[in-house]
Amino acid sequence: MKIYNVIIIGGGQAGLSVGYFLRRSQLDYLILDNQRVAGGSWLHTWDSLKLFSPSDYSSLSGWAMPKSEEEYPTKMEFIDYLAAYEKRYAFPIQRDTEVFKVEQDNGLFNIITNKGVFYSKTLVSATGTARKPFIPKVPDPNEFSGVQMHSVNYKNATDLVHKKVLIIGGGNSGAQILAEVSKVAATKWVTISEPSFLPDAIDGRYLFNEATQKFLGKSNEENKGNFSVSLANIVMIETVKEARNRNVLNANRPFKEFYKDGVIWEDGTKEAFDAVIWCTGFRANLNHLESLNIMENDTIATINTRSIQEPNLWLVGYGNWTGFASATIYGVGKTARETVKEIVATLQVVNNSKQ
Repeated sequence: MKIYNVIIIGGGQAGLSVGYFLRRSQLDYLILDNQRVAGGSWLHTWDSLKLFSPSDYSSLSGWAMPKSEEEYPTKMEFIDYLAAYEKRYAFPIQRDTEVFKVEQDNGLFNIITNKGVFYSKTLVSATGTARKPFIPKVPDPNEFSGVQMHSVNYKNATDLVHKKVLIIGGGNSGAQILAEVSKVAATKWVTISEPSFLPDAIDGRYLFNEATQKFLGKSNEENKGNFSVSLANIVMIETVKEARNRNVLNANRPFKEFYKDGVIWEDGTKEAFDAVIWCTGFRANLNHLESLNIMENDTIATINTRSIQEPNLWLVGYGNWTGFASATIYGVGKTARETVKEIVATLQVVNNSKQ
C-alpha cells in the first residue's frame, strides 16, 4: 500500500501552486485531477473569456506567463500556459481521477476515487468552485418557460441571436458576457447594487498589488483615486469598453419573481425574455470532504488555509477565507507557499516523534 506524504486534490492553478512549492521539499506527493488534460476549470469557461490583467500579472510562482498577443490574455493562452507549466516542472499528476469522498483511518487519509483508493498522511483540497455554481433563491424559478443557464454553462452567443436575454450579476463575468451577448441580442442587466467600474487606466494589476499588501499586513484599505479596492470591481477590458460605447452597461435592480414568459419587476410590471444567464458566482466545492464531518454552512473553519478541526488538512484557492485573493492566479501562490511550509513542519514533527 503506497502512502504519500501529501495528496493534492485538484490540478488547477491552486493545486499546481502547491505542487510548485512541494517539489522543493523532499516530500512524496501526488496531484489528483479530474480533467483529462491540463487547464482545470478554465477548460469549461466561455469561449471569449479574457483575463483582466496582463500576462506578467497572470503568472504562477516560479515561471512567468509568456507575453500574450494582446494586452489581456485569452483563456486558451492561459490554458496553454498551465500545460507548459505542468511540463516544465514535471508534476506527478494522476489524470481523469474523480474523488468521491475522503475518509480517515488510523491517522491516514483514504481518498476514494474512480481509479481506486489513495492514501496520504496529509491532504490539500484545491478543487476550487467551478463545480458548485451559485444561483440565488428567487420566487417561482420554475415558472419561467424560457432558457436558464449559469455562466459556467455559457459558451458563446450563437444560440441567442435575435433573442431577448436577461443577464444577472454585477461582476466581471456578468459585464463580459453582457458585452458579448448584447452584440447579437436584446439584453437587460440586473445587479443587486450599482456596478463598480474601475477607471479605464486601472486593471487587475492594481487589485493584485493591493492583495500583496494585504497579505503582508501593510494595506491601509483606504480608497485611492475615489474607487474602492475589491476583486469584485469590473475591469474595463476592451470588450467592456466597447459595450459602454454602445450604452448597454445600464444595470437594473433585481426583479420580484418569475412568471411563464419572463420576470415581474418590483413595480408589478411584467417583461418577457427568451433566456436568463446567471452570472452570480460560485461556492466552494467541498462535497468530497463531507464524510470528515467538519463542514458548517458549506465551509470549513480554518486558520489561514489549515483546517482547525482536522489539522492535517489544508484548503487552498477557495476565496478570501483561505487567504486574500487566493482564488486568483496572482494571489494563490502566496497562500500555497505558506501552506507548504506548514505541511513540511507538520511532517517533520511526526517523523521526529517516531524516531
